[in-house]
Amino acid sequence: MAFLVAHFTQIVFYVLALLAVLGGIGVVTFKNPVHSALSLLGTFLMVAGLFVLRHAEFLAAVQVLVYAGGIMVLFLFVIMLVNVKKLQPEAVFLSAQAPMAVLAGVLVGALVAFGLLAGKLAAAGGVPAALQTVDGKVLGNTEAVGWLLYRQYLVPFEVVSVVLLVAMVGAIVFGLKSASLDRGEGRAER
Repeated sequence: MAFLVAHFTQIVFYVLALLAVLGGIGVVTFKNPVHSALSLLGTFLMVAGLFVLRHAEFLAAVQVLVYAGGIMVLFLFVIMLVNVKKLQPEAVFLSAQAPMAVLAGVLVGALVAFGLLAGKLAAAGGVPAALQTVDGKVLGNTEAVGWLLYRQYLVPFEVVSVVLLVAMVGAIVFGLKSASLDRGEGRAER
């Protein structure tokens, strides 16, 4: 029992990391798009748990609200609009491009490992408290992010929200247009 108490954070980290990796594998291996989307939701939630372990509560809340909430609803909405049952099945799961995909994955993994190593070496002299100061005052993680977001980066924040709104409205318009064409509402009577 003393081992569990002493290493509780590491155990929770490894469990969440394992579940996140398994969820990511499930996203690309499940053939049913709804199962893939639910696996992606589980991955998002595990990553939010990892943020909580690193005392980044604001990022965990954003992860749950934006990705697990908004993006997943958008994915499921698109899956329902596409009507997967009417699509012709294609043999793309393990195609001739698989060796190139494995090579690309290895190269991206090496690039990420190099970036992590370079960041670890560069951060050796850094001060983590510098991320929680605003105008010389020490604030919490959430207050510092909110202060910067709504003071210095308000215009880019609003521009991104308008762009996302336009994309969502465009997806709805295209989805409704193709649905009305499928029902025959878009044809002129002769």
